[in-house]
Amino acid sequence: METFEILEKYKKVAIVGISDKPDRPSNEVARYLMDNSDLKLYFVNPLLTQVLGQPVYPSLLEIPEKVEIVDIFRKASEIPALVPDAIKIGAKVFWMQLGIENAEARAAAQKAGIEVVENKCTAIEWQKYLRSKK
Repeated sequence: METFEILEKYKKVAIVGISDKPDRPSNEVARYLMDNSDLKLYFVNPLLTQVLGQPVYPSLLEIPEKVEIVDIFRKASEIPALVPDAIKIGAKVFWMQLGIENAEARAAAQKAGIEVVENKCTAIEWQKYLRSKK
């Protein structure tokens, strides 16, 4: 599935590794998506309780609603450990941000029937999606 199709079909996104620092990519992407998209965002970081006026959950398993896209801002080496929780919550897409790829995580997610996106920024892809709608 193309990123445009993913962003059109799925609207509930968990941003894993959200930072409360405004200059961090996770925070910048979250702010952009909050201001410019119809996506519903949920933030995940066990070290924080609130970012951008929204609650932050310690794990994917703690999010009270069903999340469709797991958008990850973590080191590539930490990515495989997130796949089991993505499977447990019934995620449809496992999205690794720009600069992040992990073959082990990709294989595990795909084996579970989860669509995988690697090395792409959700904010950039959303901008492209909007341009395609004009």
